[in-house]
Amino acid sequence: MTDRTIGYIVGSISSTSINRKLAKALARLAPEGTTLVEIPIADLPFYSVDLDGDFPQAAVDFKQAIADVDGVIIVTPEYSRSIPGVLKNALDWAARPYGQNAFDHKPTAVIGTSGSPIGTAAAQQHLKAILSHFNAPTLGQPEGFVQSTPGLFSDEGEVMNDATAGFLVGYLEAFGALVDRYARVPSGV
Repeated sequence: MTDRTIGYIVGSISSTSINRKLAKALARLAPEGTTLVEIPIADLPFYSVDLDGDFPQAAVDFKQAIADVDGVIIVTPEYSRSIPGVLKNALDWAARPYGQNAFDHKPTAVIGTSGSPIGTAAAQQHLKAILSHFNAPTLGQPEGFVQSTPGLFSDEGEVMNDATAGFLVGYLEAFGALVDRYARVPSGV
């Protein structure tokens, strides 16, 4: 695959999220032919099975945004040794109604940053368990634990450390290879 569009979901809705800075850094470092676009989650209402028969427009748009991309990177912090509630809510919308899971066969990657070297490890483990249940092929290596130190990322997503930038480029290349393996074969081939 030469051109690909990768969606990214930021698991935090904080205006000062360091994970949003990491997502911006990934978008800036994307290899030629790869475009990263945000799939926002802030406008999703709380999921309830009562709405399965009449999905709100925000949820319809969210599921369509996942369908429209070649793969999804989930950039998440860790809250209380797991994923943030807003991210779990978004994933519940993506998987419903039953039998209409937007992540089925969608190449997916997980990455996160915190002040600790592996501060998002528990969140990523929980998230990978959910994605496995969703039948989403998920990047296993390299794992994306990024230690955020003061000044590592600019507000615009510039990475100020060459080693971190190099790691992120390699991460994107590995995910691109996974996406390419799952690319749809053109009709008539």
